[in-house]
Amino acid sequence: MKRHGCPRAIVTDKLRSHTAALKEIAAADLQETGRRLNNRAENSHLPVRRRERAVLRFRRMKTLQKFTSVRAFVRNHFSQERHLISRDLYRPRRSAPLAEWRIVMG
Repeated sequence: MKRHGCPRAIVTDKLRSHTAALKEIAAADLQETGRRLNNRAENSHLPVRRRERAVLRFRRMKTLQKFTSVRAFVRNHFSQERHLISRDLYRPRRSAPLAEWRIVMG
């Protein structure tokens, strides 16, 4: 808020905790709640919600930690962030990890 100034409106859902927090920072009159106003914020949480659902399958924390450590390694190996690079660069960068994966799993 120091950098950009006070917002004109703060869109939240109708949870009472949001109202209490906004009263604490003296911005309760800026809160807007309504149907479909909060869609943008909720859609930004979708990847988090997807990970939470996957985590619910694990019964023990140790099993979850094993899975996530392996998954993070594999994801970092294969994730190329397609939207940041051209198709000409993407293909060789994608095929190299796949070839390495085939060797390891072969």
